[in-house]
Amino acid sequence: MRRLILLRHAKSAWDDPELPDHDRILNKRGRRSCAVIGPWLCEKGYLPDQVLCSTAARTIETWGLVSRSLPKPPAAMTLRDLYLASPDTMIGVLRDATGHCVALVGHNPGIGQMAEAVVAAPPRHPAFSYYPTLATLIVDFPIDDWAGLMPGTGQVVDFTVPRDLGI
Repeated sequence: MRRLILLRHAKSAWDDPELPDHDRILNKRGRRSCAVIGPWLCEKGYLPDQVLCSTAARTIETWGLVSRSLPKPPAAMTLRDLYLASPDTMIGVLRDATGHCVALVGHNPGIGQMAEAVVAAPPRHPAFSYYPTLATLIVDFPIDDWAGLMPGTGQVVDFTVPRDLGI
């Protein structure tokens, strides 16, 4: 069995129109969201042993803040290929993963499309279809190695958004 924690980055700032998209950081609401998703992951026992993260400032900051609540958080492996990646690219990256429970931190629209692509059946949650900022999906795959990852085979374990947790 392999477990995937699929996180869209938290809400980012648009204060500086001159700042390249890749360099945008989180806004206050985004930081508050991280402060509830991290404890939720910890409380539920959804603890990754590997983290794959886009190189964008907002994804790196998201993982940094979420991971503060975890007992032994792994450092994020940042990959340029995950910046605004398609589901096919994310699946390709995951097939090279080595962890048993892998967190992948990325961007919409790809991360939401990835969530839809990997599950056998979507969760019954109104936000799943548009995968808002810091939407978090927990999905298990009946495989012994990530190399065997196939779309449409994941079983949803859990799904939440910051709003569900009071943000």
